[in-house]
Amino acid sequence: MSIILTNLKHFGITFIVLITGVVAFGLFIGADAHLFENKLAYKLDGEVHVFYDNNTLVTKTLRGNKDDGYYVDTSTLSEDETLIFPVSFPLDNSTFNVTIDPEITIPDTTYNDGESIIALSDIESGFSAFREFLVIHGVADTHLNWTFDRGHLVLVGDFVDRGASTTQILWGIYKLEQSAKGAGGKVHFIIGNHEIKNLQGNYQSAQKKYFYIAGMLGKQQYQLFDDNAFLGRWLSSKNVLEVINSVAFTHGGIHPRITEFGLSLSDINSIVRKGYRRLYYTPTLETKESFLQSSTTGPAWYRGYFKDNLSQPEVEQSLKAVKAKAVVVGHTLQSKINTLYNKKVIAIDVKHPKDYLFSLPFRKSEGLLVKNGKYFRLLENGEAKEI
Repeated sequence: MSIILTNLKHFGITFIVLITGVVAFGLFIGADAHLFENKLAYKLDGEVHVFYDNNTLVTKTLRGNKDDGYYVDTSTLSEDETLIFPVSFPLDNSTFNVTIDPEITIPDTTYNDGESIIALSDIESGFSAFREFLVIHGVADTHLNWTFDRGHLVLVGDFVDRGASTTQILWGIYKLEQSAKGAGGKVHFIIGNHEIKNLQGNYQSAQKKYFYIAGMLGKQQYQLFDDNAFLGRWLSSKNVLEVINSVAFTHGGIHPRITEFGLSLSDINSIVRKGYRRLYYTPTLETKESFLQSSTTGPAWYRGYFKDNLSQPEVEQSLKAVKAKAVVVGHTLQSKINTLYNKKVIAIDVKHPKDYLFSLPFRKSEGLLVKNGKYFRLLENGEAKEI
């Protein structure tokens, strides 16, 4: 019996040591564990999508539940009507109203007004964390009405995929955009590689419920964001690189070789935009189009600030090419917002909380404030710390 107890003791100690080592290694490499999922993630009643039927807008809203069945409530907008609809968020049973402006225009690429800038990236369909951050830092109220005066809110890509609130996030950004416009402010949705993936019909990182939502609406999944979908047409109008008050914002980064092509900001965005709906592959002969649309060197994908051994002059020459003094990027995960290359690169991709998942270690949102030439980490408790 004593031998058995001794063996069990040794086994227990060995098991604890192994588990501790696995956990420590996971924490070291930035892994986390999703311990349980709230089933409200699959509450689909109130899911709204808007499509074009020639030049007419048609809303399709899912109604019902798993037990009683689902149906689609379809409404066609007449010429003299304004399209207004509620968007529901099942996690807390809240709603916000969206008013559609049928006119979709390509944004400018350069802004110079000296106003404050708040930037956030890689929300990955986390609507609750997104909304709470905006409220705490005075950008919007709980119904996503703009409260940031003439300031700039810059969303630096990857707001879709890897979560169950993609629809709420996109309609929320659209609502903020419209509300800011009426108040003299500006929302800049700089799309990242995951928005581009969705425009190209690549849903490998999408929450599985959207496959079924598309089917319920009588669509294939790619049609949720194709050119006949309002959200798809709106997304495809967005830029991948903008300069605001001499600071560049792009999801991945600006490759030093950008200087070889002698392109303006408008040229860069136009070239990348032409590839939004085309799957990229490496051609035998590199062109400016293939360079900018590349999943390695393109501004929505580039990781060179973190993966390549860049020199300070290389970083600064790429900034000079776009007439910027610094660049803010997401895409590459950080433990906290930080600066690189003598504050020429500000990295803001952190792990934000997920809507329907309880994770360990706990996730905390951070954003960036650019004000009077200084940079501040914005914490989820409302604090601002200069960096």
